[in-house]
Amino acid sequence: MANLNRVSLIGNTTRDPELNHTQSGTAVLDLGIAVNRKWNDSEGKQCDETTFIDITFWAKQAEIIAQYVRKGKPLYVEGRLQMDQWEDKATGQNRTKLKVIGEAFQFLGSKGETNAPHVVGNQPQRSAAQPTDQSGIDHDESRFSDGIPF
Repeated sequence: MANLNRVSLIGNTTRDPELNHTQSGTAVLDLGIAVNRKWNDSEGKQCDETTFIDITFWAKQAEIIAQYVRKGKPLYVEGRLQMDQWEDKATGQNRTKLKVIGEAFQFLGSKGETNAPHVVGNQPQRSAAQPTDQSGIDHDESRFSDGIPF
């Protein structure tokens, strides 16, 4: 039987990203996003639901997100679900938490909100012929695909 574990989310970050490094020096970043859902119930009343999701990014993607993303910024994330399991030290009970392992992302919002390039997956390599501004960031957005599959 075939299996599929894919997640696509668009939401606003709920806190500043937390960047740490493993003992081997690999960057790991934890952040949360809030995804909103609006609908009308059977009586026509507008309903609102917000889901809070924890996401972990690794390596270069973690470093890029830590550099440009702050609380409240919109972000598109692709990834997979992972179940974390641990024993609560205080109670001794087994605990579980479902989170997303980020595999690709794209900055959203207006161009003036950030100086970051729009990125899908790992940041593309820039050739020497492509101009950059004084920050060293390539702003040629024509090279980046829309990245959103709908």
